[in-house]
Amino acid sequence: MALEIRDLHVAVEETEEVILRGVSLTIRQGEVHALMGPNGSGKSTLANVLMGNPAYEVVSGSIHFDGDDLLEMEPDERSRAGLFLAFQYPVSIPGVTVANFLRHALSSRMKAEDPDSKGMPVPQFIRLLRGKMAELNMDQGFAGRYLNEGFSGGEKKRAEILQLATLEPRVAVLDETDSGLDIDALRIVAEGVNRLRGPELGVLVITHYQRILNYIKPDYVHIMMNGQVVESGDSQLALKLEESGYEWLRAKYGETELVAGEAT
Repeated sequence: MALEIRDLHVAVEETEEVILRGVSLTIRQGEVHALMGPNGSGKSTLANVLMGNPAYEVVSGSIHFDGDDLLEMEPDERSRAGLFLAFQYPVSIPGVTVANFLRHALSSRMKAEDPDSKGMPVPQFIRLLRGKMAELNMDQGFAGRYLNEGFSGGEKKRAEILQLATLEPRVAVLDETDSGLDIDALRIVAEGVNRLRGPELGVLVITHYQRILNYIKPDYVHIMMNGQVVESGDSQLALKLEESGYEWLRAKYGETELVAGEAT
């Protein structure tokens, strides 16, 4: 199973400004990819397009997920197909507990597959959730709190990882999950991702910095600039970026060439 992005060009719907200019990536189950790049390079735009944010228009190119045309699916259909997005800025939902949110998410999937389904029985869900929280070393009391209401930055990101563990997608996109975390919170979140990684889960880690990659070791690293993937390699590429910044890339790929050329 693979998420295949081919020659993707994307514009902001309101302004028609082109953000992505020929992005191609393939993420398979069992692989961890890191996507790095400076602010405004298009990383979060790619994440939003993958989950069907209507603020962006796909001008050309294709995205296939397990052979199916992802661009023909609604966001909920993409989720049911096995795609997951962990948000950079998770929103709070007052009055809805973490447990109720996850139970309804699972039940909605079951009802979509079988209209006669009554959803997941409460005892079965409680056993499932407790098991997932134990796997992630989370306090069981976390499930009774309102989703992201009054959560610290680290708690919000841990809630995203709990959703990832419970929904068991085939490919997860982590959009700057490390944003705003101190070193302790970063380590806790990374440990959660590492516990979940395996042959059934492909991961795309979107980040500015090498530091999260010290804990989540990627199989592949891609660098995006001006809406294009300009370099790909192994984890050593991220270390080089940490040491040298983006200047060597700007010297290698001039601004004009980046805008006019094709992604490599």
